[in-house]
Amino acid sequence: MIVELSRSLNLRRHVEIGAGRDPLFLIDEVRTHGFDVTISDISARELSLAPEGYEKVECDIAAPDAIDKLGREGYDLAYCRMVMEHVPDVAAMWRNICGALAPGGVAMSFFPTLYAPPYVLNRMIPERASRWILHTFLPDRHDDGDNPKFPAYYDHCFSDEARIGPMLKEAGFSDWVILPFWGYSYFWKFPGLKQLDAAFTNLAQRRQWRSLSSFAYVIAIK
Repeated sequence: MIVELSRSLNLRRHVEIGAGRDPLFLIDEVRTHGFDVTISDISARELSLAPEGYEKVECDIAAPDAIDKLGREGYDLAYCRMVMEHVPDVAAMWRNICGALAPGGVAMSFFPTLYAPPYVLNRMIPERASRWILHTFLPDRHDDGDNPKFPAYYDHCFSDEARIGPMLKEAGFSDWVILPFWGYSYFWKFPGLKQLDAAFTNLAQRRQWRSLSSFAYVIAIK
C-alpha cells in the first residue's frame, strides 16, 4: 500500500515514527524505490539497533519539540505501525505529525483498538503483571528479545470515526479514512478460550461493531 501510494502521489520523503530497530523498508528497498527515509524513535537504544543507511532522529513524537527535531513540513509521508497505543498523548502526536508533513502530505497509522478483550485486559492489569505474563508466554517479548514490550496507554485507540475524526481535524488534516480490522492471535495458546473468543470476534466483524474491532488503519491527508 505504501509503495503504491508513494508512486501515485509522488510521496518521496518518508518518516517512520517509532521505527526503532525494525524499519518497514530495508535500506536496499529504500534505494530501489527511490525513497528518502528517516526513521525516528523515542529510544536511542532501539535506533542504535537499526541498520545503518537511514537518517535517524531520536524524538518523542508527542513532545513539544518533536517538530523542531523532525523538521517542519519536511516530509511527504509519515507512517507508524503498532506505535500509537504506546503514546500517552495521541492528539499531540497527530498535531506534530501534521506539522512535519508538507502541504498535501499523507499520514498513516496502524494500531490496536479498544475494546478488543486483549487490550482491555492489558490496560487493566498493572504494567509489572502484564509484563510477567507476556514474558512467560511470549519469550521474544523480553527486554533483550526481538520484540520487547513497551508500556501501552491506548489513548484514542479506536476505529470509531466519531472519536478519531475531530482529533484529526483539530490537528490540521483535511480528510481521512479509518479502516477497522477484526482478529488476533493473543489467545491461541488457551484451548477453549481461543474458540470462544474467535466466535465472538467473528460476530463482531459480521455486524461491523467498531467498538470491538481489533486493529485500525488511519490514513489522513494534510
